[in-house]
Amino acid sequence: MSHEPGGSTSLEGRVAVVTGAGAGLGRAEALALAGAGADLVVNDLPGAADRVVDEVKALGRRVLVVEGDVAERSTADAMLAAAVDDLGRLDVVVNNAGMTRDRMLFNMSDEEFDAVVRVHLRGHFLLSRNAAAHWRAQAKQQGGPVYGSVVNTASEAFLSGPPGQANYGAAKAGIAALTVATARALGSSGVRANAICPRARTAMTAEVFGEDTSGEAVDPFSPEHVAPVVAYLASPAAARITGQVLVVYGGMVAVVAAPVVEQRFDTTGTTWTAEELDERLGGFFAERDPAVGFAADSIMRMTL
Repeated sequence: MSHEPGGSTSLEGRVAVVTGAGAGLGRAEALALAGAGADLVVNDLPGAADRVVDEVKALGRRVLVVEGDVAERSTADAMLAAAVDDLGRLDVVVNNAGMTRDRMLFNMSDEEFDAVVRVHLRGHFLLSRNAAAHWRAQAKQQGGPVYGSVVNTASEAFLSGPPGQANYGAAKAGIAALTVATARALGSSGVRANAICPRARTAMTAEVFGEDTSGEAVDPFSPEHVAPVVAYLASPAAARITGQVLVVYGGMVAVVAAPVVEQRFDTTGTTWTAEELDERLGGFFAERDPAVGFAADSIMRMTL
């Protein structure tokens, strides 16, 4: 994948699919993509996408609606068909649809866990898999790379482990891993995949962020800060960006480094003994706050 400084950020002639596009982050992303020139397939639950359809049409772009649950195979199939068969091609996938069922782990029901993982992780998988199969077949047919960009929606919850969001954090961790696997599986076909971890004030996060008290002209947690990043990642200008996890909010983009080994321990004997483990591994953690654990607190402490 080549990159020329100042490469085109235009999506003219491209077709993008955006899930959960009826409101909040998905709506802002759909409008940013349309503003960059893309025609769209937008998805949401029945009736929820009517407003964004009108807004996309007002920008002079073609737009089709596929209503339905993103975790249903039939919805993913319909989105691919709308893009390829009706609009003529597929270039960009933005997996955004999601929901929450917040509860402390010890009170969480089977259904609350399954519902969140189903919509977020399975929903991302189904459309990504369909798009991947389409792009790979295209690449084989034409004997070379095709154009494709996947932008997934993870969350800092997969790093910080919110105590009331075990289901959400687990789903978002899965999405981060799915993104890297997608990038690696499709790189030879010319397709890129990245994940954003947005902080955005939407209906889904209203209880998390509350009201805007910043006094800024644009709310630091407005989806308006996130949508341009998604449109950029979808564009040819971002040709060298793939397999990345990006924290995005308030006019800031932070590239998250891959996890690294902090400390390695090797047994001095043939196999570990409890005493040696306690001396070496236990000793390493003896002076640490056990409440911190793996959580990436440094990311959560980033200020605007």
